[in-house]
Amino acid sequence: MITMIKRHMMLQFSLGFLLMLSCGSESSFTEMMPEPEPTSGDVTLYVTSGYRIQEFKKTYLNFSANDNLSPNTLFLDPQQTYQTMDGFGAAITGSSAYNLLKMSAADRTKFLKETFSTTEGMGQSYVRIAIGCSDFSLSEYTLNDKPGIENFALQKEELEYVIPVMKEILAINPDIKVMGSPWTAPLWMKVNNLQERAPYTSWTGGHLNPAHYQDYGTYFVKWIQAMEAQGIRIHSITPQNEPLNHLNSASMVMKWEEQRDFIKQALGPKLRGAGLQTKIYAYDHNYNYDNMADQQSYPVRIYEDAEASQYIAGAAYHNYGGDRSELLDIHAKAPDKELIFSETSIGTWNNGNVLSTQLIADMREVGLGTINNWSRGVIVWNLMLDADRGPTREGGCLTCYGAVDIDSDYRTIKKNSHYFVVGHLSAVVKSGAVRIGSKGKTPEGIIHSAFRNPDNSFAIVLANSNSVDTSVTFSDGDKHFTHIVPANSVVSYQWSK
Repeated sequence: MITMIKRHMMLQFSLGFLLMLSCGSESSFTEMMPEPEPTSGDVTLYVTSGYRIQEFKKTYLNFSANDNLSPNTLFLDPQQTYQTMDGFGAAITGSSAYNLLKMSAADRTKFLKETFSTTEGMGQSYVRIAIGCSDFSLSEYTLNDKPGIENFALQKEELEYVIPVMKEILAINPDIKVMGSPWTAPLWMKVNNLQERAPYTSWTGGHLNPAHYQDYGTYFVKWIQAMEAQGIRIHSITPQNEPLNHLNSASMVMKWEEQRDFIKQALGPKLRGAGLQTKIYAYDHNYNYDNMADQQSYPVRIYEDAEASQYIAGAAYHNYGGDRSELLDIHAKAPDKELIFSETSIGTWNNGNVLSTQLIADMREVGLGTINNWSRGVIVWNLMLDADRGPTREGGCLTCYGAVDIDSDYRTIKKNSHYFVVGHLSAVVKSGAVRIGSKGKTPEGIIHSAFRNPDNSFAIVLANSNSVDTSVTFSDGDKHFTHIVPANSVVSYQWSK
């Protein structure tokens, strides 16, 4: 009997609900339906929530037709200009290339388009690759392990992994900039120290033998030319990855005096003699110079030598030690030189794959933080690592996550903070854009950078660290619009003047 009563009541409710829909309740039902997503508008924006409610979601807004009465208005100031931007991206290490090639061709193409396409994705625009092995390679090697510079040759990791992936990326985005960095010189070029100059046959540590400066300068030229023969133009190089780190696998110490002498005696003249326009960025290590008193202001010490300085575009930095305020100090000491942020990683040490905490932190410190301190670009470490945070080798980082991590099925991808940090920048800030000023009152918890692109469109990348949605109005002087920025989120905006 109870069952029958319940069925009767449910039937009455269903009939009543249907009657309500057909008789005079159309407006109530319509209010229950979500608003359709806009498919066009004056302003294009991308939204990523730290809570993963939205992940790089593309949507649109229109300019306001009303007078701007908002007290929280961000006014762009195109007359106040800062640095010109180069690009944003991640490293295509041997490990990243290996993981990408384990994917099916269709899945890989889909991911690479989402990452690098300027029309179908983020348009990431700068990648870093190793000259020889890195600590995320499949083996330890250089491109000249047999003594004699005449024995230089690209190796298996380049030919079967990195170059094929780079060709696929360049087919999607031909304007990608590429930075190259060596982790070590060939072992036959290394010595234990500059006093004894005894042969040094370890992958870890050691110094470049000054007797081989010319050979090593030729090594860079041959690598750039070999990559260009493969259709990969090299935009920039650094003489040594982490030159003050003697413990990495692989590694080589190159203090500022050594780097100065190598650049002015061999690397600079060799590149110029070969007609190469590849930029040289000095240093390529931490903000704090690994707490070595005699290495403070490393790149500026090199710039003080006019002969070396003529070959150097600027300096590259990592953030594994020290504070990004060092970029401001170096810019103040050498305002005519460029700055680039060339490496950072997330890992188990900072719960780096937890987007709710890392998205805003990494945008504040790595993305907007370095750009607002004069960096022309941001390159994070491995684009893709596997579920075991590899492949890696003993002596390398066993606790690092990738910008994305791919599961053991080589299909399921988890996108981490670094992927979104560089993606939000590259999506709206194009190569050649100029960072511009802004003024006005914005709510607490909002940080941003503003830009004018080469096509004269405006771009803003903004992070909301607040735990609540926050209203911000944006004005370029002629037009304005308001956006309710979701809590704990990053948003990129672009619009034409």
